[in-house]
Amino acid sequence: MINENRIVPVTATDLLTLYGVMFALAGTSIAKVDAVDSLGDFEITSGSGNLLASEPVKSCDFGEDVSAAVLYFIPTYDYVGFSIAGVAAETADVVRDGKTLYSATLATGAITVAKVGF
Repeated sequence: MINENRIVPVTATDLLTLYGVMFALAGTSIAKVDAVDSLGDFEITSGSGNLLASEPVKSCDFGEDVSAAVLYFIPTYDYVGFSIAGVAAETADVVRDGKTLYSATLATGAITVAKVGF
């Protein structure tokens, strides 16, 4: 039986850090990326692989030097979307609830956005 007086509540950490820990426990290599401003605008200018946005994403631009990457993110309430080298990209609709985890996969010049989990 779990001792209720010794449980560490989920509120002891933030949701994005918890997601990062879950990726690590699953053996998935992932790098944290930070926004370029306080509004949640991101610019991925280089690299590839699995990335985790360090805060909810309003917008994200994959630069011309990025050919393939997966960004895991939570959208802001005023989420705008993704672009590739400054050109807006068509993606699936997301629920702008500030808590649902999504993946944005850049491959062959297109971005596919999908909800992660159930």
